[in-house]
Amino acid sequence: MAKILVLHGPNLNMLGSRQPEIYGTTTLEQINDQLRRKANSLGSEVEVYQSNSEGELIDIIQKKGAASDGLIVNLGAYTHYSIALRDAIAGLSKPTIEVHLSNIYAREPFRHTSVTAPVCRGLITGLGWRGYVLALEALIGLLQEGEEIS
Repeated sequence: MAKILVLHGPNLNMLGSRQPEIYGTTTLEQINDQLRRKANSLGSEVEVYQSNSEGELIDIIQKKGAASDGLIVNLGAYTHYSIALRDAIAGLSKPTIEVHLSNIYAREPFRHTSVTAPVCRGLITGLGWRGYVLALEALIGLLQEGEEIS
């Protein structure tokens, strides 16, 4: 049974009420419930965490990441500048898929850069909560095929 670590970064605890015109009305708990149901149907499990703290996210990657088979991350604003989170993901050497609810390339120019994407296996952006489900399906598929992070 594959174990997938899912990390939600800053402000994602406010999903459903924070800028619904950009992020939609789905709450974080609803996204997590969707992931749990999909994981169960795929014979896997997810462990989910949310933090508004960069250091706490790094601690979770370091402590929980080693026991996981792969990661799904939405690091929110940290995506655009956190070299520390990038290094934590790279140091783990586990397949990781980065997800963004909104299309970061259709937004303000400062959001177009992801410092974490180069150490991730893939990037899904702009598909709302469905991006998380697609990331889980893709990650499980990669693990079943024995593909490792390049």
